[in-house]
Amino acid sequence: MNSKNYKHILVKFISIFILLSLLQSCQALKFKRSDVKDNPVNDADKREKNIKEGKGIKLGKNRGSGSFDFATSNEMWRATMEILDFVPLATADYGGGVIITDWYKDDLNSKESIKIMVNFLSNEIRADGLKIKVYKKVCDNNQNCNTELMSSSIENEIKLAVLKKAAQIKNQDGKKRASESDYKVIPTKKK
Repeated sequence: MNSKNYKHILVKFISIFILLSLLQSCQALKFKRSDVKDNPVNDADKREKNIKEGKGIKLGKNRGSGSFDFATSNEMWRATMEILDFVPLATADYGGGVIITDWYKDDLNSKESIKIMVNFLSNEIRADGLKIKVYKKVCDNNQNCNTELMSSSIENEIKLAVLKKAAQIKNQDGKKRASESDYKVIPTKKK
């Protein structure tokens, strides 16, 4: 057997070995079969199940300002949803930390409408943990529209309202947890 054939056989052997190793590792990636009756259908139940199971979006290694988990327990998220409840929402992705409203106008005859976009940069109640953009759309009678990013005091007003509401929610939640822990009765064993 010459060295050329030996190398050719060795390359085939190594290729087959790598292919079999890859196929074997794919076995570990098989997905578990899931039944529809075991999984919630509506979004609220899915979120509740994920929170109970400890699932969620976490970016970063520590629980400092580089860590995000946007869920129903996040005061900034809840406050923003309450503040923007008058506007129909186009997107509300708590996993990605983004809320985008649909176009909104005060009266039906108005040719101007606005869209609000909120980006959560942190789950802490801080002014720099939230970025708000307001877009303005002006349409003429022929429905030709011009859209532009507004620079007005609306962003700051919304941010201030969200921060105040988030602080109130956090305070209320803290009081509620404190009152619940005060009234827990721990049973003792009698000897």
